[in-house]
Amino acid sequence: MTLKLTQFRNCRLLRNHQLVVDDLWVRAGKVIDPEKVFFDEKQQAHVQVDCGGAILAPGFIDLQINGGYGVDFSYDVDSVEAGVRKVAKGLLAHGVTSFCPTLVTSPPETYHTVLPKIPKRAGGPHGASILGCHVEGPFINTNKKGAHPPECIKEFDQGFQTALDVYGSLENISIITLAPEKERASEVIRELSNRGITVSVGHSMANLCDGEVAVQHGARLITHLFNAMLPFHHRDPGLVGLLTTDNIPPNALVYFGIISDGVHTHPAALRIAYKTHPDGLILVTDAISAMGLNDGRHRIGQFDIEVRAGRAYVAGTDTLCGSIAPMDECIRFFKKASNCSIAYALEAASLHPARCLGIEQQKGTLEYGADADFVVLDDSLTVLSTWIAGDCVYESGSSLKSNYRTNDII
Repeated sequence: MTLKLTQFRNCRLLRNHQLVVDDLWVRAGKVIDPEKVFFDEKQQAHVQVDCGGAILAPGFIDLQINGGYGVDFSYDVDSVEAGVRKVAKGLLAHGVTSFCPTLVTSPPETYHTVLPKIPKRAGGPHGASILGCHVEGPFINTNKKGAHPPECIKEFDQGFQTALDVYGSLENISIITLAPEKERASEVIRELSNRGITVSVGHSMANLCDGEVAVQHGARLITHLFNAMLPFHHRDPGLVGLLTTDNIPPNALVYFGIISDGVHTHPAALRIAYKTHPDGLILVTDAISAMGLNDGRHRIGQFDIEVRAGRAYVAGTDTLCGSIAPMDECIRFFKKASNCSIAYALEAASLHPARCLGIEQQKGTLEYGADADFVVLDDSLTVLSTWIAGDCVYESGSSLKSNYRTNDII
């Protein structure tokens, strides 16, 4: 049986950190080298897709998202499976093809109940791929708890065993955010890293030395830079100083998530981070359950919130309660704020998070052999369509046209 060969033509591909005019060839859910098809197999495309000059970029990867569309992964314990499916489906409209459902600080019984219900899963028409959970807490600093419930914050009383007891299992976890200044944190970081879990430092009062020790033991990520950490100080820059430190292993690239929703991080701070350490910058939404909801008052979990003009507030107040900007909006805002190239803005939401998780051979790239997860965008970076494993899983009513060449099937 001959596998279907699809050619996406009349497009600009994001490859090697730039947009290049080329065709994308897909077979069996993978990006393939067309030269091998032409010369070794003597095959032509069975299906041609005219992209109308649009941009083809790797699908976006969101490493930190707490929910959306009225769903909260941490509080909707009894319905979390349906909730994850709802969010995974909704993200397709924003070009997100993979994500890490994120749980905030919770009691152990919540982790024991919820984590087994969110296994890693390949994406498709049902929704974006699940890359594993991001567990944000409970081993954080009370003084930088943000919206996390203080009564659930824990210490590493028994070191790594405490983490195992609290989470129940590490099987469905890809990222853990913790405060590196906590006692016995270094041994926990080392053990987690040795098990393939990405350790992120955040919700923390750590100084620069604390951060450097964490990186020396395996930490590779900073959770939402500038938020829930000590502000930069010229005598001790804190975790922000990890962007330029030289006191870490030479092969240790520190990544950092940053929220570019126009609310949580000032455009000048975005520019500082971008110009200081561009290789490590990762766009995250850190979206809450109000993402995707219309303006008005909503009951979410135990709280009433109001969505007004694209911002979420505690009902009846002017207190912001979290980000509700989807990934494509964050990319557009970051591009404008930083004046970076289109290619860089798109890679900050695709290649960089894939590298952070060590999956850059499969995700976040359009190189040969990678998963054919990609997004089609116009020049304003508006999502026209989203594709997973070479299949269209979302279309905005764009001008993509399929020309089926069934006569080419052998």
